[in-house]
Amino acid sequence: MTIDTATFLAQLGNHSDQQTGAISPPIYLSTTFAHPELGQSTGYDYTRTKNPTRDILEAGLAELEKGARAVVTSSGMSAIALIFDLFASGSRFLVSRDLYGGSFRYFAELEKSQRAFFDTFSTVTELSEKLTDEVTAVFLETPTNPLMTVTDIAETAKLAHEQGALLIVDNTFLTPLRQLPLEEGADLVIHSGTKFLSGHNDILAGVVIAKDAPLGERLNYLANTSGPTLSSFDTWLFIRSLKTLPLRFERQEANAKEVGRFLRAHPAIKEVLYPNAGAMISIRMLDETKISGFLAALKVFTFAESLGGVESLITYPTTQTHADIPQEVRESYGLTPDLLRISIGIESSKDLIDDLENALNIFK
Repeated sequence: MTIDTATFLAQLGNHSDQQTGAISPPIYLSTTFAHPELGQSTGYDYTRTKNPTRDILEAGLAELEKGARAVVTSSGMSAIALIFDLFASGSRFLVSRDLYGGSFRYFAELEKSQRAFFDTFSTVTELSEKLTDEVTAVFLETPTNPLMTVTDIAETAKLAHEQGALLIVDNTFLTPLRQLPLEEGADLVIHSGTKFLSGHNDILAGVVIAKDAPLGERLNYLANTSGPTLSSFDTWLFIRSLKTLPLRFERQEANAKEVGRFLRAHPAIKEVLYPNAGAMISIRMLDETKISGFLAALKVFTFAESLGGVESLITYPTTQTHADIPQEVRESYGLTPDLLRISIGIESSKDLIDDLENALNIFK
């Protein structure tokens, strides 16, 4: 019987405890597990290596992204670091030019120590011009953070594979509910699990999903070796959160479309950047000198970093999420001081619009 994604997620882990029939899967907090006798194992030895609660989450995430193996980690950045442990020192990568500031910072550190070398691209055409057989992998954000640029995953995968390179896709913004990069040709998918997947601003987590089993097994080996393990309790919270992902994301997306329509019509907004999917919107303000007053006037939106939670947040990338990118670099591709990034939550869309409209009165 084929079931819908919403049904699958609502029942994730529900039938895992055959002994008691518990509806909610147990939290296995033990760091170590007893061996029945010498040379025998229950399948669990040490929780960094394998944990029953984490097994449920990783199997669910692999199914959700249509991959062979998922590995969960302690943060989105540790998930990215785990992926780059796959590659030999000195490997070369092409990455999205418009990139999350934390990823930029990490890549800059890898380059400084000559562990890896990076070049950037903005379009599929530019990627095609720069791709050679010396490139080990392509790292793609789509939509990008924060300019919301969408790139064709299938075409990117085709170009990468023609040169023998892997394709890594950050699917944090749209989630598997709106795009499935592995089915479009990607080899690896990553998420900041902190964001939409867990969705309550109370779990720090990362996710890596491999398209094929050998690559997944290698990731699992590296995760056991370096130990970016997600705790059992956070794993259980993640499972619980996934049960409501479709409900949350559909409400967030519906709200985003209504908020986007309002913002496009407002005279104080110079440009609205929204790919017509998901719940992330970026806006350019007509008068950037009034941004501080605008942020201070908001009552429903919270001025904070992060995204994807049930609460609506607004971020100023220049001083927050992308501050580590040098000014001349970020402004060269359009991340300018007039830009704000908005994460839409599940509140009443009317309340969100009323809050924005009231705060925008400062521009009159």
